[in-house]
Amino acid sequence: MRPNLRLKGEYDYGLMLIAAAIITMGLFVIYSAAYQKYILSGANLSLRQLNSAMIGIAVAVILFRIGYQRMIDFGYHLFAINIVLLVLVLVIGDVRYGARRWIEIGSFAFQPSEFAKITFVFALAKYLGDNRDEIQNPRALIIPLAMAVVPMLLIFKEPDLGTALIFVPILFTMLLIAGARLKHILIILGAGLVMAPFVWLFLKDYQRARLLVFLNPNADPLGAGYTIIQSKIAIGSGGLFGKGWLAGTQNQLNFLPERHTDFIFSVVGEEWGFIGGAILLWLYYRFIEKGTIIAQTTSDIYGKTLAYGIVTIFAVHIIVNIGMVCGLMPVVGLPLPFMSYGGSFLIMSLACVGLLENIKHKRTVF
Repeated sequence: MRPNLRLKGEYDYGLMLIAAAIITMGLFVIYSAAYQKYILSGANLSLRQLNSAMIGIAVAVILFRIGYQRMIDFGYHLFAINIVLLVLVLVIGDVRYGARRWIEIGSFAFQPSEFAKITFVFALAKYLGDNRDEIQNPRALIIPLAMAVVPMLLIFKEPDLGTALIFVPILFTMLLIAGARLKHILIILGAGLVMAPFVWLFLKDYQRARLLVFLNPNADPLGAGYTIIQSKIAIGSGGLFGKGWLAGTQNQLNFLPERHTDFIFSVVGEEWGFIGGAILLWLYYRFIEKGTIIAQTTSDIYGKTLAYGIVTIFAVHIIVNIGMVCGLMPVVGLPLPFMSYGGSFLIMSLACVGLLENIKHKRTVF
């Protein structure tokens, strides 16, 4: 039985303020990154992002009021619904940029793959909490592995390699926190690495090209390596203080593709310089630190695994996105939390903030 939780009345205002600061920073950067599009078509992407932020805040408040315990009780149901949506995407989804990732309902479009991250965390937290006494048994790891593989295969089919792979660190982190043996996890990881070469056979041509140009971007400077080359030029040209808002040449002259989404950190580096990039990294560090403290200080296994899963989502996105923009990791298409343009991911991110606040607000009292 799950222990009764008593309302502590505690909030982490710093967590909310940091998220708000990064979102505000992101609105300015998105406006600059999409400024030429705004001039040509009148599409104000920063205003759309602000609307998504308002929806995300409303969702965060609702989840906070509902409580993470009740959400975990319906974890399997939420995850199953999300799996159905991922199947529907492959059947009736809208194709953009060569990928089938969006479901359109009238003028509203969303990506089920973004919400699959958090519904997976809910379902896994429920399983680990319900089976915490058996989790050291290797047989108990079969179901968590299956729970991760199903959305990974569906999302990989879209195709979206980056989002599919993020389930791996989430799974292993939550298993470790729940008490699974490290040697069992290492065996699973080793088996996955052995099978990795076979995955190459199922990759799309552009995905193979991205992995190859990671090793040598100059091998295809006008093709697959173009974006990462332009990204590094943009970041390097920003210097210490940057060129100024709306003054980045790589940005405003349209040399840098996807600069309002996956490569938005390049715009930060070019226009806000090393100082602006360092401030953003410090904000992310403080956000992850506060999320980790919330996870560490709750004694409820359900809340603890849920919090660590959420923190892992943010940490992986931040590390991989900035790493790929700087040329330190392959380009896999993961957005930067609270910064990159995209309603689905921003709403999911703010929902996670509401859940972290709820976990801190309700803690086990003995």
